[in-house]
Amino acid sequence: MAELASTLPATPPRFFPKSLTPWLLSAPGAIFFLMLLGMPLLMTLVLSFNNFDYAEGIIATFSLANYMEVVQDDYFHEIFFRTYVISIAVVVLCIAIGVPEAYILSRMRSPWRSLFLVVTLTPLLISVVVRTLGWVLLIGGNGLLGKTLEGLGIADASAGNLMYTHTGIILALVHVLVPFMVISVWAALQKLDPSVEHAALSLGASHTTVFRRVVVPQIMPGILSGSLIVFALAASAFATPAILGGRRIKVAATAAYDEYLNTMNWPLGASIAVILLIANVVVVMSYNRMMERRFRRTLG
Repeated sequence: MAELASTLPATPPRFFPKSLTPWLLSAPGAIFFLMLLGMPLLMTLVLSFNNFDYAEGIIATFSLANYMEVVQDDYFHEIFFRTYVISIAVVVLCIAIGVPEAYILSRMRSPWRSLFLVVTLTPLLISVVVRTLGWVLLIGGNGLLGKTLEGLGIADASAGNLMYTHTGIILALVHVLVPFMVISVWAALQKLDPSVEHAALSLGASHTTVFRRVVVPQIMPGILSGSLIVFALAASAFATPAILGGRRIKVAATAAYDEYLNTMNWPLGASIAVILLIANVVVVMSYNRMMERRFRRTLG
């Protein structure tokens, strides 16, 4: 046996170079990702360069006419401007609600912490359409909000009708997306050392000062990641703006949907989708780089 073992190689032979091992291990996942996401995006990109004629349908040519129409038409300028104004408002409100909520949850004791965390994340278990229809029942013309205001004598029932308004869309999107902010900030708070807060309190700082000067700078990566997730989901949201905004308040996603199914102009709808994707990527990467530079500057 000893003689046989001495004849065996010390290390098993390699069939592939060592430098290719990570690529080969990640190849199945990469191929699966490209098939499910890359191919539809590539087909949408190719479609966006085609032309459309109401008599002939889609004409397989290479043209930038659809992109020029989106870039030059004030109608689409207003749609994209509205999309990003709503998205920014949703991000600000999610930060204002989600950060204190996550901080309070992290300071709770068991079992209340687990209970309220489940309650906070419960909206993620319900379909977006169902949640949005619930908001229709709440803020519609004959909704609960209007009836409550009328019953209390505060205002007429029509004052509670937030359907087809920017306010209604923003409120519903905040309700849908604030759990993502809570999750991101919660993950950052788990890495926070409580002794740092106790040291600041022992030196005479108030709880508000400790939260603003000690806690917030340390959980800034969680706030950054949460705001990026919320912004990307709000900018590309479809169901909530479509139900609560209708045809009065269009965003980029609903505009692309209308071009696909109402006017049947698939190339124009594809160009809107591609421009929305590119704009989201540019905004997210620019915001990420800006916040990283500021965070590094703060830490010296």
